[in-house]
Amino acid sequence: MALLKKPLLNSSEHQRTLQHPLLRPRTHILTVPFFLLSLFLLSASYTTNSTTDNNATTVPSPRFPFSLSRVLAHAPFTSHTVSESQSNTFSSVTAAERMGGSSTNKDSQDLDSCDIFDGSWIQDDSHEPIYQHGSCSFLDDAFNCFKNGRSDFEFLKYRWKPHGCQIPRFDGLKLLHILRGKRVVFVGDSLNRNMWQSLVCALRASLKDKSRIYEVSGRREFRIQGFFSFKFKDYGCSIDFVKSPFLVQEWKVLRNEGVPPRDTLRLDMIQASKSQYYNADIIIFNTGHWWNHDKTKNGKNYFQEGDHVYERLEVSEALKKALKTWAKWVDSTVDSTRTRVFFTGFSASHYRGGQWNSGGKCDGERRPITNESYLAAYPWTMGIVEDVIAEMKTPVLYLNITKMTDYRKDGHPSIYREPGFYENKGHKMVQDCSHWCLPGIPDSWNELLYSILLTAHTNFMASANY
Repeated sequence: MALLKKPLLNSSEHQRTLQHPLLRPRTHILTVPFFLLSLFLLSASYTTNSTTDNNATTVPSPRFPFSLSRVLAHAPFTSHTVSESQSNTFSSVTAAERMGGSSTNKDSQDLDSCDIFDGSWIQDDSHEPIYQHGSCSFLDDAFNCFKNGRSDFEFLKYRWKPHGCQIPRFDGLKLLHILRGKRVVFVGDSLNRNMWQSLVCALRASLKDKSRIYEVSGRREFRIQGFFSFKFKDYGCSIDFVKSPFLVQEWKVLRNEGVPPRDTLRLDMIQASKSQYYNADIIIFNTGHWWNHDKTKNGKNYFQEGDHVYERLEVSEALKKALKTWAKWVDSTVDSTRTRVFFTGFSASHYRGGQWNSGGKCDGERRPITNESYLAAYPWTMGIVEDVIAEMKTPVLYLNITKMTDYRKDGHPSIYREPGFYENKGHKMVQDCSHWCLPGIPDSWNELLYSILLTAHTNFMASANY
């Protein structure tokens, strides 16, 4: 299977790591950071005594199977707490909301060894999205397919089912309790913005009083500055987005008088917006799609380190350099005792007959891919991401959504995108087969994120005898 072919190590190193599971690089990606989520979860004022049937695994390949029991056995628990006076600040939350409902533990044994990113899409006519189409006023028109004329709802009747376990139904109130007093920041490209808006709308749907969430800045300001934030008043938490498609800094190089400046990508410099989020409680990074654009792939007089602009540099080498710059910044700047770091994998595109700028299409798709042999090869970008993450000292939780998105050729905006996107010649609409309709596929990514946070919270509370 193409998705699972790429190892992180050469053959001799691979055999050695198989003999010593604690040295496996993907175990470093998964085991330590998953357990360290518990460092900040104790400060939540979520007080339910129930346990939860969910799992928190992010293994990109079954060669390195994730074991929740191994996580619990090898990682220490520490915490920082919030005082009782702080936890009671937001008094308008009702007692019923604080309890957040009940849950069961019937599948807990299966969850110990379950990879929630390895599964299939199950058609379920009773399945309802975690927020209804047309219900969230915060959606960008680019993702609001129903506003733009899409009338079929079949693609919303599929739910993600990991092999061997059940993930919990998304519960916005429970997640808000876990995130009480916290700041969550998505940093990356417009696919991360897709996920960010999905989470904001899902959490908003759980509130009885929708006026208790507000925008920190307006949409026009957001598009100019590349920063946007929503605050949930009763929980003292915010869900933010910072535009940083490469994670490193793109800037303009001044040339001789009368010659226009030239764009370059500083592979050795993290994007300047880092000061807006370095101390958040949860940071969810991504990059990938912009590395496939023509200017980036050509690599001619575009990539820069220091004062040197490369006349030609392979895009794969440039991405590796950029990600190492990002990793060095995370390792030296982000305090992993208080900040949890996630990295979202590559979200699949489904253009047929061309790419986004050459007539590619995906309209008319009504069902997911069901035959795994039709899935695309594993993206080259993610192999580099995994190699870099494996070498970091900061625990990073890898949200490997690549395979689950590759099935869903039916979930893109295609022709149901915001008006005004046309080719220069012929005024033909450019179809969007990269992003996703909302409600839609990114809601499932957030269900998996919720599973991870809820599982870490539940197991920590149980181990601490709360």
